Amino acid sequence: MNPLELSGAEPGPAFTVTLDGRAITALPGQTVAAALWTAGVTSWRTTRGSGRPRGVLCGIGVCFECLVTVNDRPNQRACLVPVRPGDTIRTQEGTGHDGC
Repeated sequence: MNPLELSGAEPGPAFTVTLDGRAITALPGQTVAAALWTAGVTSWRTTRGSGRPRGVLCGIGVCFECLVTVNDRPNQRACLVPVRPGDTIRTQEGTGHDGC
């Protein structure tokens, strides 16, 4: 059975955000991570030293694996940040600050 049917939840209308210029559809109440996962994106950060891909690990804001830049603010934990209509999301390299 569909979980939405069990809970009676009816999300509001979908809206668009962008990830590195690519349009992504999101729903009200989703986190940035949930919206990206739904769009098939599983990695949106690389590590500082080796450039290894990272995405969600814990999903509850304890670790820092899912860091992403949202509306020019680096180091946002994608699993905690609610996605908003028109958000501009960018993959993050290393610390998220230019030159680092």
